[in-house]
Amino acid sequence: MPETHSFGVVPITCHAWNRDRTQIAISPNNHEVHIYKNSGGTWTKTHVLDEHVQRVTGVDWAPNSNQLVTCSADRNAYVWTQQSDGKWKPALVILRINRAATCVSWSPQENKFAVGSGARLISVCYFEQENDWWVSKHVKKPIRSTVTCLSWHPNNVLLAAGSTDFKARVFSAYIKEVEAKPEQTPWGKKMTFGNMMAEFSNGGGGWVHSVSFSASGDRLAWVGHDSSVSVVEASNDQAMSFTKTHFLPFVSCTWINEASLIVAGHDCCPMLFSYDRGSVAFVKKLEQAQEKAASKFSAMSHFRNLDTRGQTADQNNTTVNTTHQNTITCVAVHTGTKGNASKFSTTGVDGLLAIWNA
Repeated sequence: MPETHSFGVVPITCHAWNRDRTQIAISPNNHEVHIYKNSGGTWTKTHVLDEHVQRVTGVDWAPNSNQLVTCSADRNAYVWTQQSDGKWKPALVILRINRAATCVSWSPQENKFAVGSGARLISVCYFEQENDWWVSKHVKKPIRSTVTCLSWHPNNVLLAAGSTDFKARVFSAYIKEVEAKPEQTPWGKKMTFGNMMAEFSNGGGGWVHSVSFSASGDRLAWVGHDSSVSVVEASNDQAMSFTKTHFLPFVSCTWINEASLIVAGHDCCPMLFSYDRGSVAFVKKLEQAQEKAASKFSAMSHFRNLDTRGQTADQNNTTVNTTHQNTITCVAVHTGTKGNASKFSTTGVDGLLAIWNA
């Protein structure tokens, strides 16, 4: 059984850990971000970040610089820096978007971050020393719909994005103002800013809800609303493999080693998928639903009893036989890295945080 912590009954939109996993930032489905600190197994709310005026849609915590970045449906993003008195100070980011921001992610070197939006573009943001503010450059073509998810390649230059036009794409997010010219990779040679290195579709009709580069950067995985899991391997001529499942749609995914993926979503249960020799396969659910006591009766006697009592099936049962009682909205590595994770965390619409053994 996973280690569980409840943060109330409101949905948790997203969560992010600090470096040593003693603090967590969560958004309780409104315009605030709450920071909790763990002490002796008890979570205590220490800060409330309330600069946004509409629902927070993304949060990411930079492990080395200890900066938080948040984005919101109010079309803004803020970089939060903790002051000497412990308070968090926001710095406005000039996103230049006219639709809601939907997701945000720090780059591995933490010298820039990317923000996806409903404006059919990605804002790649970096700090401009001369003016002391965060500015952005836009990746636009050929995105044709809302950008829903982002993932950085380990080289700090390539950026994967999924969107509601059913496509996963890899772009160059090279910013000459803050980094040296990058070397070519199996994903492509031309590294000018905004250049699309690759575009993928598994032929299905599902919005891409989550993308994730593996630790080596050689593999890119994504999950869609058509309950599919897809993987592309760059070193294998960018060959794509995918599997469509009978589960409810997936919402989030992450690698836990070079051959294993954790995905989760509307089934309320994290699942393990493997990638081996160019093939994606379902391995198992990470918890098995417990059989109900009534299952030992025959179907006929079960419905006969319901009829005599004037009840419908499951009328008195409002729980599901999983740790999470509603959709899992976010999966993140807890202990270790994407190359070798021993624990991962999930948060959901039920307001629950669960920490699982990988």
